[in-house]
Amino acid sequence: MINQAAAGKYIAQKRKEKNLTQEQLAEKIGISNKTISKWECGKCMPDYSVIESLCCELGITVPELIAGEDKGQNNNCIYDEKQMIDMLERIQKLEKQKQTMLGLILIIMGMALSAMSQNYGGSNFRDFVSGVMSGLSVGGMLAGIFIIGRYLFLN
Repeated sequence: MINQAAAGKYIAQKRKEKNLTQEQLAEKIGISNKTISKWECGKCMPDYSVIESLCCELGITVPELIAGEDKGQNNNCIYDEKQMIDMLERIQKLEKQKQTMLGLILIIMGMALSAMSQNYGGSNFRDFVSGVMSGLSVGGMLAGIFIIGRYLFLN
């Protein structure tokens, strides 16, 4: 498993060794300095599309980035850099698909609760249950829309 915190500290260390600010490094690889900050804080890992240029600018290898440390002469890496980048791409795509599926499930559950709440009423207690189901349906659909939007449009 990739240790995001260790990789983030390693990126910060290598950036500082090269006497680069976050803004300068971001400009060199074509991203925002806020993205560099997120990496260095361990909030997320670099996207597969910028890993090669990031490693090139920092003078490190992909295995070193993922490990969060210099490997030196005793590098016993099983995979080459291309395989590692392909693997990271697949992992990031699977994570996006997982979050999209979660969002869709919440939306579908919300729609089902909405349909059920329409058919449930008649007494004070049943009207209360119907109202709770309506509220849950709206909450579920909004949560689903938020999750889908976050992972499809912000990543």
